[in-house]
Amino acid sequence: MGRRRYGEAMTSIERVDPPLAADEAATLRGFLDYHRATLLRKTDGLTQEQLNQPLAPSDMTLGGMVKHVAFNEHWWFSCVLHGAEYAEPWASVDWDADSDWEWHTARDDTPEQLRALLDGHIAESDELIDRALADGGLDTLSARASSRRGVQFSLRWIITHMIEEYARHNGHADLIRQSIDGATGE
Repeated sequence: MGRRRYGEAMTSIERVDPPLAADEAATLRGFLDYHRATLLRKTDGLTQEQLNQPLAPSDMTLGGMVKHVAFNEHWWFSCVLHGAEYAEPWASVDWDADSDWEWHTARDDTPEQLRALLDGHIAESDELIDRALADGGLDTLSARASSRRGVQFSLRWIITHMIEEYARHNGHADLIRQSIDGATGE
């Protein structure tokens, strides 16, 4: 049996635990899928108003978080790993005017729009990961180099970073969701 693809036989509140004994790629992808599903679970069933309710003193919202990780999926797997330019909605953003544009504009998006944006970028990311794994495995180097170090990223590093990105924001999502409707847990 192959690895279950994101969205296959899975509702927004189901998650599959990462494998306990698997090769490195399956383990990394298992953790990435687990944390992707965790964020979707934290935001499932909320209205647009609830998705944009901050937890004081922060102005962070669940809607902004969903849009932020959608951007990160696109940035790391499409732009950094494969060298693509920004696609819409990211291409027309004036990032100099608002470097946190995705966080601030999510209030204008419906829950369905946010979910579709994230689902689309996750599906694209999974295809790009598959391609990189087939071409060179986890040692595949990115098309773009680090702006700070001038060194390319390995696919291993990018997937690990995305796991960290989701895990960090899933902790934030826990607090915000509990403040909205009392829902707790993983």
